[in-house]
Amino acid sequence: MSALKNIERWIERTLTSVIDFFYPPFSKVMSLELFRYAACGGLNLALEWVLYYVFYHYVFHAQVVDLGFIAFTPHIAAFIFKFPITFLTGFWMARHISFSGSTLRGRTQITRYLLVTIVNFLINYFGLKLFVEVFHWWPTIAYVVISIICVTFSYLSNKFYSFKKEKKANKAS
Repeated sequence: MSALKNIERWIERTLTSVIDFFYPPFSKVMSLELFRYAACGGLNLALEWVLYYVFYHYVFHAQVVDLGFIAFTPHIAAFIFKFPITFLTGFWMARHISFSGSTLRGRTQITRYLLVTIVNFLINYFGLKLFVEVFHWWPTIAYVVISIICVTFSYLSNKFYSFKKEKKANKAS
């Protein structure tokens, strides 16, 4: 087994152990799977917020990003540039921690996860356009509100579509 695979498995075991350590007080109100999803989603969402803030304020300095062939407002540029990072971390945590019991193949999982993510991306994009450019909200606050809206859609879509568990056929007696 490669060193990288060993590191990945160590991270998976460590994150799962830490998350599961905090589960007992919540065990009466939610399943372990839902708790793991909430914890992983919360970690990834916090990473998104931090990356968004860093890109917006420190990378793009709250200025229009002109790539020569297209220009992005800073709030959209920050959103676009943080996206690939959080897509990969989100998929990895969903696959290995939140929905590790999925019976779907990895290729199917990532394709479906990508489709759910594209819908969330569009909700985020048009939501930012609406809240920042029409309603004149502060971009970080607008992004936080939109992220909260996407969480419910994302959980249900990933549980029942991206990482669903195939039902076993009942054997007739």
